Amino acid sequence: MSTTDLADASRSHRENGPSGELDVSVVLPVYDEVGHLALELKRMKLALNAAGLRYEIIAVDDGSTDGSSEVLDSTEGIRVIRLPTNRGSGTVRKIGTRAARGRIVVWTDADMSYPNDVIPWLVDQLGGFDQVVGARTSEKGTVRWARTPAKFLIRKLAEYLTGTRIPDLNSGFRAFRRTAAIPLLHLLPKGFSCTTTMTMSFLANGLSVKHVPIDYEPRAGTSKFHWRRDSSKYLQQIIRLVMRYAPLKIFAPPGMALLFLGFAKLAFDLLVHPVRVAGNTLLLLFAALQVLSVGLLADLIVDLSKPNDAQISNAQIGSAGD
Repeated sequence: MSTTDLADASRSHRENGPSGELDVSVVLPVYDEVGHLALELKRMKLALNAAGLRYEIIAVDDGSTDGSSEVLDSTEGIRVIRLPTNRGSGTVRKIGTRAARGRIVVWTDADMSYPNDVIPWLVDQLGGFDQVVGARTSEKGTVRWARTPAKFLIRKLAEYLTGTRIPDLNSGFRAFRRTAAIPLLHLLPKGFSCTTTMTMSFLANGLSVKHVPIDYEPRAGTSKFHWRRDSSKYLQQIIRLVMRYAPLKIFAPPGMALLFLGFAKLAFDLLVHPVRVAGNTLLLLFAALQVLSVGLLADLIVDLSKPNDAQISNAQIGSAGD
């Protein structure tokens, strides 16, 4: 991490064990959360201490201007990474994950919405999986009338594209193995869709993801989510990930539909005029050929860029060793 990415600062943290690798690293984005930040940190530390885990809490201050920085300064037993300007939750989580020393990394928020007092339980749920996601049982965000149907449709698209049931695509409460996540961090966008990217990237690379139900409370403070702008970026990121991992799922359906229409029109033309094929029939067949050719070419490029068997085996061995 360069000095332009962050001002490393910070404070010493308590290590609940010998130096070196820890059990858990909790990455906590902080952006103008002064009214409830101290309480959130307290309940996280109480839960982790009670569980007897060797842990660290990495609070990444994303350019806060409301006094959150002072709260972090006065809190013992945490690491603080400071960003001079607001960079977005994706950038924050990427920086925090790269700085983590725990075998397992936990993502959560500081707005009192996620049950941070059950972080040890979430870690236990990981078991033999590569990632466990806390699936929210209700929608309590702002603009629910727009968010709920939009998230449902995008989630169904993601399920089709990954071939996996996904109860909660963008939950910010999750735990995963650091060795499995590090090679995928470069894919994370700057904003809220980073959580979606982490889920889909794991699934697309053959890594296992488990969902467990969690309670979800209304957030404290002011939401930073802009439903129109962030939903648009959210959808764009899903399409981008599919083009990276499974482009045929985008190109094959329209290509096959055009091919079917082209052959149906060709049969009709030959029945009506046995020696003449209409120009629009040739156009349909040519369009089908183009769409399918682009899809096959994209799929070949994706296949050539995937990790080889040795790399995959090493990643799985590293996860199993955890």
